[in-house]
Amino acid sequence: MTTIANALQAARQRIALAATAAGRPVAGIQLLAVSKTFPAAAVRQAYTAGQRAFGESYVQEAMEKVEALNDLPLKWHFIGPIQSNKTRPIAEHFAWVHSLDRARIADRLSAGRPSNLPDLQVCLQVNVSGEASKSGVTAEDLPALACYVRTLPRMKLRGLMAIPEPTDDPAKQRLAFVRLRQLLEQLNAEGFQLDTLSMGMSDDLEAAIAEGATIVRVGSAIFGERHNIHHSETEAQG
Repeated sequence: MTTIANALQAARQRIALAATAAGRPVAGIQLLAVSKTFPAAAVRQAYTAGQRAFGESYVQEAMEKVEALNDLPLKWHFIGPIQSNKTRPIAEHFAWVHSLDRARIADRLSAGRPSNLPDLQVCLQVNVSGEASKSGVTAEDLPALACYVRTLPRMKLRGLMAIPEPTDDPAKQRLAFVRLRQLLEQLNAEGFQLDTLSMGMSDDLEAAIAEGATIVRVGSAIFGERHNIHHSETEAQG
């Protein structure tokens, strides 16, 4: 097996062990392979090893991979900050968007989604750590944004996403994920029917799964460490 295949197997094993420890069915947790900054050849290797869902953060780079891999039945998830002038290719080529945090961007994604495609599956990104440098809607503004996005055509609001402030302390990791889960539960208590918590990455997926993650975004644990690559688009973790 290739290194990527081995790493994918190890990531799936981590997810399975974490699910068992949390008393959850592993089938309820999706592995999203974060392929940003890695070449199309690496995605193709992961596909050969059984992976189908891939996360990207930079539109231009992602479009090159979408074109290079259009012979494969891949599901592309956009997980990075969204610039208003980049919404159309996202709306046209991605199945999921995890990082929606503004009504104006929601309008553009809705308008740009081709009517012949399934509804765009959307998560709202919440800034659970209160970091000034981090994208995401505040907890206070979340209900209003959720109500608005729910009304838009060609969009399906599925849940919430967060990128908490990094920490090696498992207890602190879980606190951030508890907060996101509670926000989702509050929305559902108000009549929403959300089923997705996109939270947890290579270093903290166990804590995220313990608190209800349904999608974990794993990059470096599958593809290796990223090199310092400068993009014109805003950096985002994954």
